[in-house]
Amino acid sequence: MDNRFILFGLHELEGIGWKTILQLVSRFPEPQVLLELSAAEISSKGIRASVAELISSRFTRVFIEERLQIYMKQSIQIVTILDEEYPQILKEIAQPPWVLYVKGSPAYLNGRLLGMVGTRTPTMYGKKIAEEWAAALSRAGFGIVSGLARGIDSKAHIGALQGKSKTVAVLGCAINQIYPRENALLFRHIEQEGAIISEYPIGTGMKPGMFPQRNRIIAGLSLGVTVVEAAEDSGSLITVEFALEESRDVFAVPGPIDSRLSSGVHKLLKEGAKLVTRVEEIVDDYNYMVSSDEKRAIMKPLPSFSLTKEEDEIFRKLSNEPVSIDALLDGGQFTFGHLHAVLLSLLMKKAIKQLPGSTYIQA
Repeated sequence: MDNRFILFGLHELEGIGWKTILQLVSRFPEPQVLLELSAAEISSKGIRASVAELISSRFTRVFIEERLQIYMKQSIQIVTILDEEYPQILKEIAQPPWVLYVKGSPAYLNGRLLGMVGTRTPTMYGKKIAEEWAAALSRAGFGIVSGLARGIDSKAHIGALQGKSKTVAVLGCAINQIYPRENALLFRHIEQEGAIISEYPIGTGMKPGMFPQRNRIIAGLSLGVTVVEAAEDSGSLITVEFALEESRDVFAVPGPIDSRLSSGVHKLLKEGAKLVTRVEEIVDDYNYMVSSDEKRAIMKPLPSFSLTKEEDEIFRKLSNEPVSIDALLDGGQFTFGHLHAVLLSLLMKKAIKQLPGSTYIQA
């Protein structure tokens, strides 16, 4: 059995973490032998007895094949650190994921990527900067990496989808979980036109430490990270710490001096982050990567979209009074998934607005 499948199988075993896999692949250069060894033979190489017993009792070809089937049935691709598709820039970090689970296209993981992070409760200023700058960077040929959280993350993904280079969402939970639920539409749109990734196998329960860990992947995939609005206690600053540890660029967008939501950004500026007040200042740092046409594309205004027949049909069902998804589904003209896609398209065109409780109004 190919070593990539062995690595995948080890990663799927509950109770085996990153450091244990490092031990195993270091002490067993041809790890497929683990399928045949006894617990005693495995532990003789300095592997903890409980781990050796787990491998000898559960780690079989059948186990690996059954786990592979689970992902295949859900159209989830497996990219291990041994695969050509695995992004080289991510291999350079201190603790690269052994396995990435991917919905969408793995090709987006190897583009020119920039991270964008910030608070989950942004001001209108923060939302505007995140969406417009992400769109401009995407037009200039940079994919945008973020964490699919509410707030700045969501706006960064939405902006990037308006450009040509799309976006990568890094989850802090298993690949088949949508969190927060309010981002279900965005999740599906990124799956269709970008990439959603996680290092957590299906079946992994959500734990607080998983979200900070995913931030190292956001930083690791990115040439640089832009912070748009963050308080001093913002979780997004964990991404910055990882970025600095991995010698990535850090860009900070200043805000009002009395705004708590900009206090973390201003602290970064005092500590040496690069002050940026125009999106071109970020692009200038990667001038050697950007063509003349891409530079000209940065300042093109967002196109004014017309509505398709399906979009117009949904738009006409809305008014200034909130309408639920269930109400929009009445009549059976749209499936649930199709309706979600149309609603997300209308949201991106700014024709409608989403309100709490998955209700919608005309914008």
